[in-house]
Amino acid sequence: MRIARARWVAVVAAAICLGVAPAPVAGAAPAPVVTRAALDPALVAGRGADVPFLEQEAEHARTTGAVIGPDRTAYTLPSEASGRRAVRLLPGQHVEFTLPAAANAITVRYSIPDAETGGGITAPLEVTVNGRHRRTMTLTSQYSWLYNQYPFTNDPGADLLHPDWWITECQCVPAQTSPAPVVPKPFRPHHFYDEQRLLLDRAHRAGDVVRLTAPRGTDAAWTVIDLLDSELVAPPRVSLIAANVLLFGADPTGRRDSADAFDRAIAFARRHRLEVYVPPGTFQVNRHVVVDDVTIQGAGSWHTIVKGRQVTLPAPLPDGSVHTGVGFYGKPAAEGGSRNVHLRGFAIEGDVRERVDTDQVNGIGGALSDSSVDGLYIHRTKVGLWLDGPMSGLSVTNNVIVDQVADALNFHSGVTDSVVRGNFVRNTGDDGLAMWSQHAQNARNRFERNTVQSPVLANGVALYGGTDNAVEGNLIADPVREGSGIQLGSRFGALPFTGHVRITDNTTVRAGTFELNWRIGLGAIWFYALERDLDAEVRVVGNHFLDNTYNAIMLVSEWSVKDLHSITNVHFADTRVDGTGTSVVSARAAGWATFEGVTARNTGAVPVNNCGSFGFPASGSEFSLTDLGGNGDWLAPWLLPNTITCDDRPQVVPPPPPSAW
Repeated sequence: MRIARARWVAVVAAAICLGVAPAPVAGAAPAPVVTRAALDPALVAGRGADVPFLEQEAEHARTTGAVIGPDRTAYTLPSEASGRRAVRLLPGQHVEFTLPAAANAITVRYSIPDAETGGGITAPLEVTVNGRHRRTMTLTSQYSWLYNQYPFTNDPGADLLHPDWWITECQCVPAQTSPAPVVPKPFRPHHFYDEQRLLLDRAHRAGDVVRLTAPRGTDAAWTVIDLLDSELVAPPRVSLIAANVLLFGADPTGRRDSADAFDRAIAFARRHRLEVYVPPGTFQVNRHVVVDDVTIQGAGSWHTIVKGRQVTLPAPLPDGSVHTGVGFYGKPAAEGGSRNVHLRGFAIEGDVRERVDTDQVNGIGGALSDSSVDGLYIHRTKVGLWLDGPMSGLSVTNNVIVDQVADALNFHSGVTDSVVRGNFVRNTGDDGLAMWSQHAQNARNRFERNTVQSPVLANGVALYGGTDNAVEGNLIADPVREGSGIQLGSRFGALPFTGHVRITDNTTVRAGTFELNWRIGLGAIWFYALERDLDAEVRVVGNHFLDNTYNAIMLVSEWSVKDLHSITNVHFADTRVDGTGTSVVSARAAGWATFEGVTARNTGAVPVNNCGSFGFPASGSEFSLTDLGGNGDWLAPWLLPNTITCDDRPQVVPPPPPSAW
């Protein structure tokens, strides 16, 4: 088996680990390079989440391994890495990080190979500080490595899940093509990364050196290290006047299931108007804990861990679920929902290894009105928070939501007057943060000052319908495929946008992915009129679009409905575009937009790629641009209002790295 696995990982490594370069190893430990979303923090000051940890990219550290990347092509290890680069270690090699500040805890983002037939392997990673204080992390690929077409599979040898779908690889519908095309296996490997946290033996000083070593004899033919986050974790919080779950039979060792003990503690706390306290420990919970009118307080997300196995149900539930698992759920909206729920200061560790869209295996779910979720660490669930309205008055703040199979957070139908602020999101399998007005409008909600990094599929932030919602002050980096930084879309059966939308003071970097079906590049922000017009007032003000893979701004309608739907009433102001692989604006729909104080530099193609709805009338494009002044020379008079400058698939010119404006 070891020989077969070695051959397997060698093939996969050859296919996905491109752009290998040596990294420096000699000399004294280099000064630490602290980044935010792999950028100089000065470029994103005041934007994104304020987090307690400091990020260091492996490609800036000292290593005996090799730097892989940069690469923005889907299905490669560098493309899913933060900043599109990482370090690959062979057995016996290491990477060293110099601590920029005192720290007693680290988080390592990594990838190791899959098993030959899927399902993952485990492998050790040695951790030392200044050559001492040796610890061993057990890395796993059991929660990574998905393959094939949506909704994906864990089987690398699987045939196409949908042979009747058109695929880019052969530019055909395989089931309708003769002779049948040969589709490579594994087909479309992705979701390569996972991360693990480790509390160190004590606080170490700034300047101390953390070495990560892939030991000789490991079963992993290679270990890729993307980054290290380091932080100084506070001591456990103690709550003495509370319903302590230990008093109700909870097991802090994690050996026995504690779900019933949590239920008893919650019932007691509600009767006596107390909070529930979950002390340090690991508590096994393998089902939903239903919460209503209760506060659950942990000792801190590094100290209190609620961890569960995914459980196969004996029969599907009415909602279609075939599994259950750990999660804290409000009552369904149809039953009146839950109110006055406050979840604080603990970790939720799930066991979700595949995407089953009907499953309710989310970290937080149900309907939670007049409630708050603060300071949680949510890891390896399907969706971190999936909220089904109607509900209102929810505050989601200061959480870390990572390694999800689908979204980090989704306001699904009828969520109103709620705020999502200061959260850190990394490695989602779908939209990072989404508002989806499928059955009822989401209204007057705000996504503020969040950081979203490396969504493997779809967008960093997505709005599908809604009324008077806002996206403000977020930092969004490195979307990988079939999405981008920010999307406003009339799709997925969403109700129309009404009232206004405010997209204000956000920064995207290395955004814009290759859309497989259209075979074109998407904008860092893109408007998509698929099922209806986009005609609500949209104001895009104060945003920075940095290092755009393709366009900074895209307005598009799908070919089959291009003569039915338009995009109008969009207003851009006080915006900076620093680097585009193609154009500043790509218009592929009918409609109009205004521009005021929009400045751009380092553009790779004609600044406005105006195809309109591809009718090419003598009167000009069906999409018009209005210059309200202060835009600089990128919006030249000859482009206005609707000169046809259509290049369906312009050549991509990689932009230089962003710099101070």
